[in-house]
Amino acid sequence: MPRYVLMRLIQGVITVWFIATATFFVMHNIPGDPLADEKAVSDEIRENLERKYGLDKNVWVQYGTYMLNMIRGDFGLSFKHENRPVNKVIAERFPVSAILGILAIVIAGMGGVLWGALTALYRNRWPDVVIIILVILGISVPSFVFATVGQLGIVVANRVVGFEILPVAGWGTIWHMLVPALVLGLGTMAFLTRLMRTSMLEIVNADYIRTARSKGVPVAQIFAKHQFRNAILPVVTVLGPSIAAITTGGFVVENVFAIPGLGRTFVEAVQQSDYTLIMGTTVFYGAFLVLMVIVVDIVYAFIDPRVKLK
Repeated sequence: MPRYVLMRLIQGVITVWFIATATFFVMHNIPGDPLADEKAVSDEIRENLERKYGLDKNVWVQYGTYMLNMIRGDFGLSFKHENRPVNKVIAERFPVSAILGILAIVIAGMGGVLWGALTALYRNRWPDVVIIILVILGISVPSFVFATVGQLGIVVANRVVGFEILPVAGWGTIWHMLVPALVLGLGTMAFLTRLMRTSMLEIVNADYIRTARSKGVPVAQIFAKHQFRNAILPVVTVLGPSIAAITTGGFVVENVFAIPGLGRTFVEAVQQSDYTLIMGTTVFYGAFLVLMVIVVDIVYAFIDPRVKLK
C-alpha cells in the first residue's frame, strides 16, 4: 500500500508539472497584452510594471522563476487585482465554489444512485422509460440552458406567489445555493444514473445472485447486500473526478447566478488577460483533480476487497 501511494503521488506531481508547463507556454504565446489598460501609460511606468511582474526577462528565466515559486506555493501577483497575490484570490473564492460543489455532488450522487437503481428494478416499464428520457436530456442539454431556465423558473414562481420563495441570484444563505447546486449537478446526476443502471443490469444475472435467490434469500437482502453494493463500485470510480469537475467547473452557473466563486473569477481573469491568475487557477484546478483521482483509487481498494494495491 505505501509503495502504491508513493508511486501515485509521484505520477500526480509529474502530471501537475506538465499542466503548469503547458499553461505557462500557452499563456505566453496567445495574442494580447496583460498590461494593456484603458489609460495610456508612459514607457517608464510600463518598464516598472514589467519589472514588477518579471516580464522584462527571457521567457526561460520567467519559466524557471515561475516553477520555483510554484514549488513554494506562490503563484505571484494578480495583474488586475491590485497588489493581491493569486494565492489570496484563490483562498477567498475557492471555498464558495467548494460549498456549492459539495452540495451539487451530494444531490448528483444520491439522485444518480437512486434513479439508476430504480431504472434497473423497473426495467422496460414506465419508470425506466421516464427516467431514461430525463437522463438523455440531462446529458445532452448544456448547463447554461439549465441555469437560464432555472433562474427564469425562480422569477416566475416568485411572481406567481407574490413573494420571494428563492433568491434569483447572489450568495449568502442555503436558499441561494439550492437551484445553482441542482443545475450544477444535473449533468453528473444523469451520467451516474446511466452508469448505475448499466452496472445493476450486469449484476442482476450474475451467478451469486441466482444462487442467493435459489437459497430463498429475501429480495430486499439480495438487493442491499449483493446487487447494490457491487453495482455502486463503478460509480465510486468516477465519483472522484466528478467531485473535482463539479467543485471547480461551475463557471457558467456561477456567472448566471452571480456567485462570487473561483469559477466566475477565472472567467473574469480570462476576459481581463490576468495571466498570473489564469495560470495559478489552472494549476490549482489540475492539482485538485489529480488529488481526487488518487484518493478514489485508494478508497476503491477498501470498498472492493478484490482490488489489491501493490
